[in-house]
Amino acid sequence: MSDDLLAPPAASPVADPSARRRGGGWQRLAQRYGALAVLVALFAYNAVATPYFLTFQTLVNTDLQQAAPIAIVAIGMALVISTGGIDLSVGSVMAIAGQVGALMIVNGAGAYLSWAGALLAALLCGLFNGVLVAHFGVQPIIATLILLIAGRGIAQLITGGNLQGFDDPLFQAVGLGRAAGLPMQVAICAVVALVVGAIVRWTALGRYLVAVGGNERSARLAGVPVARTKMLAYATSALLAGLVGLITIANVSASDANNTGLGVELSAIAAVAVAGIPLTGGRMSVGGTLIGALTLLLLQNTLISHGVSTDIAQIIQGLVIILALYVQRSSR
Repeated sequence: MSDDLLAPPAASPVADPSARRRGGGWQRLAQRYGALAVLVALFAYNAVATPYFLTFQTLVNTDLQQAAPIAIVAIGMALVISTGGIDLSVGSVMAIAGQVGALMIVNGAGAYLSWAGALLAALLCGLFNGVLVAHFGVQPIIATLILLIAGRGIAQLITGGNLQGFDDPLFQAVGLGRAAGLPMQVAICAVVALVVGAIVRWTALGRYLVAVGGNERSARLAGVPVARTKMLAYATSALLAGLVGLITIANVSASDANNTGLGVELSAIAAVAVAGIPLTGGRMSVGGTLIGALTLLLLQNTLISHGVSTDIAQIIQGLVIILALYVQRSSR
């Protein structure tokens, strides 16, 4: 028998898994650390080129304060996306919560009761989305689109479409106050990130979220409560949106159903995409979501502060999001 027949078969470069891993290594690194690298680069550039950037006023009272509301909504959005869903209704939920809170405080309900009423209204919106998706099998984009459209009308109906002004120092503290020397929305964002991060990392719910998003059928066969997990994700997303609705109206001491939360769903989805979280589900990162929100905000502020018009800055942000989606696709 010839030696050629006894020799082991040559490894096929196509079938070699190590070659595939080497080829996709940069995509995985870019997906996981790309947003952080961009954030570090923007920070270093601004530290050199932007006057007064390295001051408490600019870093905390401007950048972090502007990024915090989007980051809070984006954390809720990331929970929904990790299950393979999407929540287009967060802007309308903000408007509903803002209108309910403003109407209650104007009618003398008090700050604590007004906050509770607004958050309860937001929670009911989230449960509505969750029931449609988890129990009736409606596609998430359709289910939340319903509330995106109808919810804005509900918010306008609550006060007849009128601007609802109020003057209550305690109620306004949720947007204008300070905690431990930080703007209140920054402190709230930090608490939300710590709580949600701990739940995702150290509880069964965190594992359920990514299991449902990774392979819903396999998760159901493994005993994961799929419907309950989706319900919790949508309820939390709406609750956080309602919280940001309260922060928004407290900042301006008025609730405007036409403009509160307008377009926030797109900003939240963009932050999640830039964070490297696949929009197809199966992965969740609170820290990455925070980095994504701050990166987009700092990119926009950097461009505008150096003479780039707002419309061009938005186009550049769109290109960054396209790049992030391309990296995700290449990595998969």
